[in-house]
Amino acid sequence: MGKYQSFFILFITIVVSFLVTTFESKELEGWKHGRATFYGDMKGGETMQGACGYGDLFKQGYGLKTAALSTALFNNGATCGACFQLMCVDAPQSCHQGNRIITITATNFCPPDYSKTEDIWCNPPQEHFDLSMPMFLEIAKYEAGVVPVKYRRVHCQKTGGLKFEMKGNPNWILVLVYNVGGVGDVVNVKVKGSNSAWLPMQRNWGQNWQTHERLVGQSLCFQVQTSDGRWVETDYIVPANWQVGQTFEAKANF
Repeated sequence: MGKYQSFFILFITIVVSFLVTTFESKELEGWKHGRATFYGDMKGGETMQGACGYGDLFKQGYGLKTAALSTALFNNGATCGACFQLMCVDAPQSCHQGNRIITITATNFCPPDYSKTEDIWCNPPQEHFDLSMPMFLEIAKYEAGVVPVKYRRVHCQKTGGLKFEMKGNPNWILVLVYNVGGVGDVVNVKVKGSNSAWLPMQRNWGQNWQTHERLVGQSLCFQVQTSDGRWVETDYIVPANWQVGQTFEAKANF
């Protein structure tokens, strides 16, 4: 009996190893070439706020694992919230050994500088990541400054449900949608009041979505769609007595 049990365990181990290897090889497909620099300091200075509309990245769960994207990747803010893996390549004097891989979330924009003719990393059509300093130092040496990388989109692993921060005023509701799992980038948002039909919201900037409908005094629920076409619908997570500045968390995520 012991011999057959040992054989079965060996068989399962081989099968699992094969499946993992196959999965990883498929995951490696789609790597693209780009470059990376860094901004801010080791504590995340200058990386907070930013063009995606997020605020305190620590409180919102993104921390230091973030990057500002060049024009070619930022897509006018539509890529905000997407997650990427990067590794430093083709620069043995600059890259750390071992092909270290980092995972970051897009939370900011690296603006182009058309006054320069050199070091135009964030100008179109460059595919560039301006990383937080700690993330850059995970894959490369400080003195390198800029390094070639391979990058790919990956699913975002988030804890808890979708979060909605209420902004604006009684005549203009602005909602920041964050902590989005799955592909991470939101492309469509709808809101429904307890006394209204479903209303489409428009992207204001980054992942801030707006409506000019008066919904004060109504409980609110949301429908959120990501770039892969998937939808998540919340319950009435926002109570009728909601106030600007409050944040509400859904039970569901992607």
